[in-house]
Formats: sequence, structure tokens, C-alpha cells
Amino acid sequence: MQRPANLISDSSLVQETFDFVLESGGRATFTEVTDSIFHLSNVTEQLAASLVNDLIENDPRFSFEDSHLAIRADEVEAQPLKMIDFVVVDVEAIASRSTPTRVIEIGACRVVQGEIVDEFESLINPELPVPRFISALTGINDEMLRAAPRFEYMAESWLTFAGDSVLAAHNSTFDVTLLNQEIARVFPGCRMRNAELCTVQLARRMMPNLEKHHLDALAHHFGFEVSQRHRAAGDARATARVLLHLLDELDICGVRTLSEARKFRAADSPARAEFELTFDS
Repeated sequence: MQRPANLISDSSLVQETFDFVLESGGRATFTEVTDSIFHLSNVTEQLAASLVNDLIENDPRFSFEDSHLAIRADEVEAQPLKMIDFVVVDVEAIASRSTPTRVIEIGACRVVQGEIVDEFESLINPELPVPRFISALTGINDEMLRAAPRFEYMAESWLTFAGDSVLAAHNSTFDVTLLNQEIARVFPGCRMRNAELCTVQLARRMMPNLEKHHLDALAHHFGFEVSQRHRAAGDARATARVLLHLLDELDICGVRTLSEARKFRAADSPARAEFELTFDS
């Protein structure tokens, strides 16, 4: 199966290379890369270039220049927030002590210029029983999932829908990590390359006086009800509405780009954010 264009290698060496070149000002010689990443010194420039090329082959984040490896500027970071194509995603999942966490439902909304313009929704058969707690919480049962496709049969549909959009989620670390785990089962060693925006983190920074920042609390704050709570499509729609409100608030604060939004929310306390992340979902 051909690797979709919005997947990149999940290799730790590739990530180390990206971080090294970024810390080097976005550009480093091939020999500097091989010295830092492979711990090979005194190699020829030709051999260094060959090693680096094999490592980051087809990764669109990099570009080759004469004797240097460079990081391509991510244009989406400088785009006006209201012009960005967001895909707001939510997943439902099951887990137990004896089995890895598996996604059982994906819901997503495409948000463009302040409007929800498209939706994606699918149950996913994990080929595992649904725990009673999850079934009671979500309403999803074994019979429903037996008729659903396995992730491998709808992975390309999901990746096509996601495209090059910025992925937004209410606790994006949870949702995107689980999606990437499923993707790695279909495309070994790969993950999505999409930029992310976490609405939990953003809400904490923008509204620190709110007692809670979970989805229900934010929906109440912004004056709407969440329909189909704890179903992926319903939670994705609610998160999309929260995102639109947050984008309006960012605009009022003079925050115009994704890069500025990242810096704006980065001012929040890391310790507090880590503590609340456990409870907000």
C-alpha cells in the first residue's frame, strides 16, 4: 500500500535530525548532521549526504541544498487563523490492562473561515470486546462494532479527509496519539505530519478564571449544549464550536496566526497544564 502524502516517518532518528537542524538555525551541513545524529566524524561529504538522504527520504519537512540539509518553512504557521483549514477530531477508545488502547470511533469536522463545512464519522471494529463501562458511557456495543470496518480499511479515507489541515482536538495529545498508533499498524513506522492545536490548552490560557476547562464546562460558558456526548461525532462538533469561539477571542486579543496562538498559550504554567490535562477530556 502506497504511503499517503500526509504521513512521515516516526523514527526517533528522523525527529532528532529535525530538532538538530532546527536548533542550528534551520540549516546544517550533511557532515554536521552525521556527526551529531550518527556519531560519525571524518566522513566524506558525499557519504554524509547519502546517509542523510537515506534517513529522511521523502520527508517533506526537509530540503536538500548543495552541502546542507534545511528545514522548509511551514507556511500554515504564518497563515491567518481564520483562513486555516482545521479538522477538529475526537476519538472514542477502549483499553484494558491486558490489551493496548484501540480506537473504536472517529468523528471529525472541517472548519473553514468560521464555518463547519464537512464531517467525517466512522465506527471502527477493534476486534476486541467493549468493556461495560465504555459501552455504558458511549452507547457503543459489541454488536455495533462487529458490523464496522477495521481501521486498516478506512485509514486512507481518514487520511484523505485530514489532508494537510491543522488538527484540533480537546486534548490533542490523547486523540492524535491514538490515531497515530492505529496508523502505525497499517503503515509501520509512520505518523501524521499535520500541525496540531489543543483546545484544552488554549482555553486554559485564554480563560484562566474558569474553574474547569473540560468540554461540558466550555460549552456551558459559551452558551450551547453538547449533543451526543461521548460519541465521537457529537464531541467533535462541540469541540469545533468551542474552537470557533476561541478563534474569535484570539482575534480580539490581536492574535492572528497559528504561530502567535502557540506563543500565546505557551505562557501558561507547564505544571498546571500537566496537572489539568489528567482531568480534562
